[in-house]
Amino acid sequence: MRAYVMLLMTFVNEIRSQFPALSRKVYGKDLVYFDNAATSHRVRSVIDEWNRVSTESNANIHRAVHRLADEATQAYEQARDAVKEFLNAESREEIVFTSGTTAAVNLVAFCFGEAFVSEGDEVVVTEAEHHSNIVPWQMMCRRKGAVLKVLPVDDSGHLMIEKLDELLTDRTRIFAVTHISNVLGIINPVGEIISRCHSRGVPVFVDGAQGAVHCKVDVQDLDCDFYAFSGHKLYAATGTGVLYGKRKWLDAMPPYMGGGEMVGTVTFAETTYAPLPMKFEAGTQNFASAATLKPAIDFIKVLSNNELVKYSDKIRDYLLNYFRSDSRIRLYGVPRGTDNEKISLFSFTVDGVHHEDLALILDKMGIAVRSGQMCAEPLMDRFGVSGMLRVSIAPYNTMEEAEYFVECLNKAIDMLI
Repeated sequence: MRAYVMLLMTFVNEIRSQFPALSRKVYGKDLVYFDNAATSHRVRSVIDEWNRVSTESNANIHRAVHRLADEATQAYEQARDAVKEFLNAESREEIVFTSGTTAAVNLVAFCFGEAFVSEGDEVVVTEAEHHSNIVPWQMMCRRKGAVLKVLPVDDSGHLMIEKLDELLTDRTRIFAVTHISNVLGIINPVGEIISRCHSRGVPVFVDGAQGAVHCKVDVQDLDCDFYAFSGHKLYAATGTGVLYGKRKWLDAMPPYMGGGEMVGTVTFAETTYAPLPMKFEAGTQNFASAATLKPAIDFIKVLSNNELVKYSDKIRDYLLNYFRSDSRIRLYGVPRGTDNEKISLFSFTVDGVHHEDLALILDKMGIAVRSGQMCAEPLMDRFGVSGMLRVSIAPYNTMEEAEYFVECLNKAIDMLI
């Protein structure tokens, strides 16, 4: 057993060595980075690819015939192929590159709304959504004269899907749901939700900003109509995002933006649009950053090692048991069945203590966590709080870090109570 533990820790340390940021110190203490749900750190292969494209192949994609432009285009399109395989999309044309999940939601809300939503129609979202999966739909509903309806969550943070059937009507045009809430950390039953919605002829948009990081996503098996995620949450560069859409919807939707590369022919009388996915990728793309999606996805395959997954689950279970057992702490997003329905993301409050005070003290101890509303103000209102403290774990985090966090949190609470 001792030899096994040593071998596992060697593997974990090898993973950590590929993230330069993890070796830095904060206020003289080793950095403990527990804010991975906001953004993950960059793996060395991602940094190297960004540097390579930026320094060796810096040329605009899809345009010129010279060598540098060809290299940049190949790197960009190879990333699309990698994403297609990662999501198991039916075709690469169903993969649209954006600047992030937010841009992908806005694209669908605008374009789907233009094509399929009329006055008096309805859009359904959930109470657990990030602002990015609320506000774009609100804007579209206001523009089109449609109605926004909300599926609530219960006290444990689970979607009340028993209320879904009564929310869906003949006027429901689309349902938007997060795969995993960035606050609650509960893996939502999106497969069941999609099946129920499709039985009523309602397409489903899935916000996968957290889901793509923590779940194996097969869009064909899910049968979702749209799925979106951000590269910067799964070790790729910032400013990268993916929108998967079924071809039938993408073909029927008008473009989001006009400009270079999204056109077929242009005259002053009429313009035709390029085929998918170029129709939705106007202008010069963030090609150096988009190229990093491929090495990031390659690295994710390394993280699927079964022993590493078990180790990460052990850290999750340790923290979950701690939060459940401390009467001073209220945890939001509590598993009702097995612990496997929750990812390593814990949002909580401490009675009589402000979340930001705790975050500031933990920062001085070298621990990076998130405090505030986490871009989910309606969910904060649902639970009657002004904000929460959030801890989110990645596979490069260790049990030693988790134990140090618990020790420091207890000290911080004692200081403030």
